[in-house]
Amino acid sequence: MNRNNNFHGVNEGGQGQERQLDIMDVDMEMEADGTTNGDQLSSGLMLKPSSKSLAPTVSDQALNTLNELREANLLCDAQISVGDQAFNVHRAIMCSCSSYFRAQFTGFNACNRNSEDNRFVQIPGISGPIMNCVIQYAYLRKTNITDENVHELLICADYVGMVGLVKQCKDYLSRTLTPENCVSIMGFARFRFLEDLHQKARNYTLRYFTEVAAKNTDILDMNIKDFYSIISDDELNTREEDYVWKLCVKWIDREPENRKQHVAHLMTGVRLGLMTPKCFMEEVKEHPYVIQCEAAKPLIVDTFKFINNLYVPYDMPFQPKLTTPPLAMPRLPHEVIFAIGGWSGGTSKGCIETYDTRADRWVNINAEDPAGPRAYHGTAVLGFKIYSIGGYDGVEYFNTCRVFDAVKKKWGEIAPMHCRRCYVSVAELNGMIYAIGGYDGHNRLNTVERYNPRTNQWSIIPPMNMQRSDASACTLNGRIYATGGFNGQECLDSAEFYDPLTNIWTRIPNMNHRRSGVSCVAFRGQLYVIGGFNGTARLSTGERFDPDSQTWHFIREMNHSRSNFGLEIIDDMIFAIGGFNGVSTISHTECYVAETDEWMEATDMNIVRSALSANNVAGLPNKRDYIHKERDRLMEERRQRLMATAMAREDIGNANPSHSVVETNDVAMDDYESPNEDEEGEELQQQQLPVPQDNQPAALPLPPLALPVPAVPLLQPGPGAVMAAAAAQPVVINRIIEDRGQDNNRRFRVQLRNQRYGSHHEIRRRA
Repeated sequence: MNRNNNFHGVNEGGQGQERQLDIMDVDMEMEADGTTNGDQLSSGLMLKPSSKSLAPTVSDQALNTLNELREANLLCDAQISVGDQAFNVHRAIMCSCSSYFRAQFTGFNACNRNSEDNRFVQIPGISGPIMNCVIQYAYLRKTNITDENVHELLICADYVGMVGLVKQCKDYLSRTLTPENCVSIMGFARFRFLEDLHQKARNYTLRYFTEVAAKNTDILDMNIKDFYSIISDDELNTREEDYVWKLCVKWIDREPENRKQHVAHLMTGVRLGLMTPKCFMEEVKEHPYVIQCEAAKPLIVDTFKFINNLYVPYDMPFQPKLTTPPLAMPRLPHEVIFAIGGWSGGTSKGCIETYDTRADRWVNINAEDPAGPRAYHGTAVLGFKIYSIGGYDGVEYFNTCRVFDAVKKKWGEIAPMHCRRCYVSVAELNGMIYAIGGYDGHNRLNTVERYNPRTNQWSIIPPMNMQRSDASACTLNGRIYATGGFNGQECLDSAEFYDPLTNIWTRIPNMNHRRSGVSCVAFRGQLYVIGGFNGTARLSTGERFDPDSQTWHFIREMNHSRSNFGLEIIDDMIFAIGGFNGVSTISHTECYVAETDEWMEATDMNIVRSALSANNVAGLPNKRDYIHKERDRLMEERRQRLMATAMAREDIGNANPSHSVVETNDVAMDDYESPNEDEEGEELQQQQLPVPQDNQPAALPLPPLALPVPAVPLLQPGPGAVMAAAAAQPVVINRIIEDRGQDNNRRFRVQLRNQRYGSHHEIRRRA
């Protein structure tokens, strides 16, 4: 509890006395909660803490007894009057939690404390029901807080100096924030100088901006200063800048004659360079407010210049370096995807990458688990902690579990599971982590364990109906769904769910395809199951399950076939990350846009890998540690990529293989020679043998030369507004050309390749 809160209307008593009263209030509340540490006394005196102390508590029975005495007017020695109502109270009880009543009952007539004048207090402007709630809190440390009385109750509690009641009211308002009321609560908190509540309401407004813009009307009544501070904030969470501009127009339309003069100022707060071209051309450039404003015309010109700079000819080597202008600077993401571990280069990996969806960049994080790498594991998020469950490192099947604190950037150990679990499915429900199925090195499992982070213990729950390793699980509508997998003989098309209320697993209709190495997520009230291996080929197909109709429906196919990949939701899109495509391990990332039923390409990971985990962590206080730092260089990075692509195309058109083409061929060789994670996993499943090492068949046909694919038109919307345009062009990253000569050591080449900067795959988009 914050002891430094300032209370309005408390002017009596010295500073030392007020500090003493604060301590008394805290002590009484801590005693009521059973959390006192024993070194504070109700008299307000601070004692030297002892090595052994007891934690005194006030029982509910004692509190209720005191309140019953008050209601029966027994032993009462004071009276509080509000309006035409009077309440009999005990002075000692009221003084124990209120600096105002202590001053009233003891401060004015300190020389004659038994005077009758000290027994009566008249408080104007407060209603009887509100005072009854205040007195009830004084006796019981709880009261009935509702939407109807919370504002008046908070004002009254603040006036009489009841720190605990003020906190309860603020907590209630924080819990009941909605897109409809967040702006009004933000204004109320500012008016009452409640900075912590104001910040929570403002953060909520920024976090759920799209919903606030659609549903909230109070935001249209904000003054220009406050409104501009919202729309220009880097923390504003919006996938498209179109929504920001449309809200600006609505705000001006509220009082057009008085507000249209601010249109140019508002335009500087909107990232015009990140808007969809259609919206900019039709709703900004041609809008009457903009046309009538002379100050807005330079902003339109600057935006056109920015758009032209996106297509600087590649044959201008002396073109000055481009910097990302303010009108196109990406905002900060509210959520960050963590990609952890996996299998690459014939070994398990412990590397961590995070995805900055606003800048469309993967960032390498120097926070590998000191206990060693793992692949084919499962992960779940609780708060700001990522729990890594089970897995395999190439030698050992794990029952150990690790936890990564994203705030402290530290790894720790938690209790091990009862069973070793590789290819395990992991889901979180109601603050518990479920480890589902997997492979223990000998058998496919149908057993399930549940982890309670409060007790740091795993407990066994009823098993699934089927053995499942290499399956996937997620939580939907209070149930855990387990989909697909491998039972030791065949890939599965079955799925089932666990209901914690009944403690039973129940089958649902089978999927349309068999899927092992599959990934699933809950999205918009439905279950999306994507990719996998059907026993013959890796899949690019996906399907969704409607729990209401109990039916499966196909969705648009991915651009890349993949199994054993990461799948996560961010920015209301489903992201598929890495995996194995049947020929090579990939780093490709793409996202599914439900509104248009299409997959969009995003920037590749820096490291090719499969059997990784992907998790979305929201609201990190240190998220700047996990996002792309050089945001002002995004345009220059894109221009360099376009130049490399154009030069590669010219070389191919002239039948003059350049270094780029040679490197592309080297990549094909690398993909051919690199370890085949999913095939290794499949051998494990079918033969239950250790993962093969670097021995490869000697005479197999070389895959065909991979050539850059033609560019296709820009598709909107896409992930990372600045780089959405970049995704329209194939990307070829400059690489170090190595003289392979007689070097037949594949592992050495893989290590060299992994040291290169950036992704070495082209971004391809379905035409």
